[in-house]
Amino acid sequence: MRRFCLFILLTLASLTALAQSPDPVKWTFSAKKIANGQYEVHLSATLDKGWHIYSQTTPDGGPVRTSISFAKNPLVTLQGATSESGKLEQHFDDLFDVEVKQFSGQVDFVQKLTVKANAKTNLSGNITFMTCNNTMCLPPKTISFTVPLK
Repeated sequence: MRRFCLFILLTLASLTALAQSPDPVKWTFSAKKIANGQYEVHLSATLDKGWHIYSQTTPDGGPVRTSISFAKNPLVTLQGATSESGKLEQHFDDLFDVEVKQFSGQVDFVQKLTVKANAKTNLSGNITFMTCNNTMCLPPKTISFTVPLK
């Protein structure tokens, strides 16, 4: 009984510490005009030391890959897929039995687009991602973003 109580106490203490810890991923969102009516939208993640998030191309069966969805906007036409820019790390993960693709430090997700008719509008959407370090993973998280296009 004493061991059971100690186990419960340590579990609660761990959960409390985890709940109070800050998010290891900081996101920034920006748009860069590259030509008349053409933009690059940058969804940039800066990760605390020791933490990583997974590439959009991490295979099925592995950890939750980063996924980005954009809200429909009749004034905006997306140009191709969202690219990734950062130091891609790849390794075989025995736990998932797949080749894992991840980023540490900094990663920039870039979406090119065209805005119709010189209108002021926004690009909105959601990013779903999972953050892990060498000892644990946080539950997948979805955040919303809105980037003004001027």
